[in-house]
Amino acid sequence: MLRNLWLTFAQAITVGLAALFIVATLKPQWLPRGLEPHVQSVPAPAPAPQPVLPAAPAPVNDSILSYADAARRATPAVVNIFTTKQVRVPRNHPLLEDPRFRRFFGEQPQQRQQTSSLGSGVIVSTDGIILTNFHVVESADDIEVLLADGRRSRAAVVGGDPETDLAVLRIELEGLPAIDFGNEAEAQIGDVVLAIGNPFGVGQTVTMGIVSALGRNQLGINTFENFIQTDAAINPGNSGGPLVDTRGRLLGVNTAIYSRSGGSLGIGFAIPASTARQVTEQIVASGAVTRGYIGVEPQDITPELAEAFKLPRSEGTIIAGVMRGGPADRAGVKVGDILVDVGGREVRNTASMLDLISRLEPGSSAQFRFVRDGKPVELAIVVGKRPQQPARRRD
Repeated sequence: MLRNLWLTFAQAITVGLAALFIVATLKPQWLPRGLEPHVQSVPAPAPAPQPVLPAAPAPVNDSILSYADAARRATPAVVNIFTTKQVRVPRNHPLLEDPRFRRFFGEQPQQRQQTSSLGSGVIVSTDGIILTNFHVVESADDIEVLLADGRRSRAAVVGGDPETDLAVLRIELEGLPAIDFGNEAEAQIGDVVLAIGNPFGVGQTVTMGIVSALGRNQLGINTFENFIQTDAAINPGNSGGPLVDTRGRLLGVNTAIYSRSGGSLGIGFAIPASTARQVTEQIVASGAVTRGYIGVEPQDITPELAEAFKLPRSEGTIIAGVMRGGPADRAGVKVGDILVDVGGREVRNTASMLDLISRLEPGSSAQFRFVRDGKPVELAIVVGKRPQQPARRRD
């Protein structure tokens, strides 16, 4: 009997343990607190080292990828200029060249032929003042201006300055946009610029480039040169159009290109905005530009010239000729003098000399400092008025 009781107890314990195992495995939440199976946590393996990747680039400001705002500000003030002029051409016939024919029938009238050309300009004042190149409107019999908004107008020439190749036109329209002037003195080589104009007559076009150089002179294009050089595409028809900065402000007036084919080779020149403003103001006020003049023929001092003549310096300009009876002659300037200073400003070369003297007011007296026979000489010269110079050929 004791044996049967032990067997019954053992079987009950076995069945209970089996039931507890099943419940703990399938429904552990049924067990009272304290009886849940204890699972020993095994630490997770350390993550494998990840390769070091370069940092993601900073977000790009979309504004530097587009110059649409600058173009939108400037283009309404840019105009296309169409000019026509009548030219006389001789009748090409052998009989007309015979002196006996001309003796009996007189000189026969020449044929008239109309030629047309195109260029660009920029409105600088809301009252209709347009700035362009002198060579665009030179000798034109008729000038028509096409605005960016599609309006057309006849234009009258207010005045021109062939020595800077600038001219001022006026149109009679209302509601005109005007471009803002920039300051080329703040421009740096490498700055982005836009050239706007009407190349080859295809219509208003915007091209982009950079400022390639500043203060270009002695190129033989104009008498007074201080060009901004750019690689923005400038082609025939762009002459007189604006060169603007990335804020749409006028930095210069496109005037010439270096080209062997007639098309853009990436070397273009613009007249600085400061020169354009000065010329425009004088022409609007008086119809012409007035400049100072002393009546000398200057020549740059080259290192070779300085060495050959044992000159005391290689900067400045040597006086190669003096106009008889002119302001310099009356003040005692002599051939061979080296001009080094005008009104307290240093003369580096012929270009800077012409610029400094041109800024002097005719009739005023200014101090000029020379070097003569190795010694400084200071002379007071009463400045004269520079005579009007003919336009340069642009073949």
